[in-house]
Amino acid sequence: MAAEEKTFTASDGISIFTQTWQPQGKPRAIVCIIHGLGEHSARYEHVAQYYLKHNYLVAAMDLRGHGRSGGQRGHSPSFEIVLEDISQFVHQIEQTYPGLPVFMYGHSLGGLLTINFALRNISQVKGFIVTSPNLAIAQKVAPWKLTLGKVFYSLLPTLSMPSGLDVNNISRDTTIVDKYKADPLVHDQASARFALDFINAGGWALHNPDKLKVPMLLMYGTGDRIVSGEAIRQFTKSNQLVNYREWDGLFHELHNEPEQESVLDYEREWIESHSN
Repeated sequence: MAAEEKTFTASDGISIFTQTWQPQGKPRAIVCIIHGLGEHSARYEHVAQYYLKHNYLVAAMDLRGHGRSGGQRGHSPSFEIVLEDISQFVHQIEQTYPGLPVFMYGHSLGGLLTINFALRNISQVKGFIVTSPNLAIAQKVAPWKLTLGKVFYSLLPTLSMPSGLDVNNISRDTTIVDKYKADPLVHDQASARFALDFINAGGWALHNPDKLKVPMLLMYGTGDRIVSGEAIRQFTKSNQLVNYREWDGLFHELHNEPEQESVLDYEREWIESHSN
């Protein structure tokens, strides 16, 4: 089923693109998807189609500076304003479909945003699904790059540099990698302010896991070379509301691995156990 496409205007005037997939039957719950760095919501259409088959309504947004949303590629004025965008998106979904439980599903950068959203208790979301969150990157940032980012954070916050993502590490399925490389809506940019804000947000989350008050499913593939498994395990050990699952040998995009059906089944079963 095709998505219904809309836009809304963020607090600073930026246009935010959203899309919603409605099942044929009565929706059991709503799944709101928050994508990762450099990508966009259309890369999750197969995830939406999976949930549609099980009578879930799926909504997704393109983060500012990504996909079909406005703003400089890979830049945001602050971390807080991105959380505001997400809050506005979720609030609109809750108002449009009242009475349905809402679950937020964030991957990578979207996972970091989802964790921070959850720790700040911004919304009445029923539960959170987080895959491969970027609480810290697998490889340490080069000192010169970090120093440069700090210098330009205030002096020239919009200065962009390549994110350094090795695309070959997103999935063991080479067709997924090839599609990613050919996707005109994908970019590899991160501004000085954007990058440093999100590094700091990962550190803040690691020091505040006790603020989580809502159940969370957090998953990670042990073959992931993009984000830090050590940081993820540190976070999961600090709060009993986190249900942690590791997938042996899977790469960064669990939903795009050959085992994706099992991954999505596990997510859905967790949602079903927390819907009442």
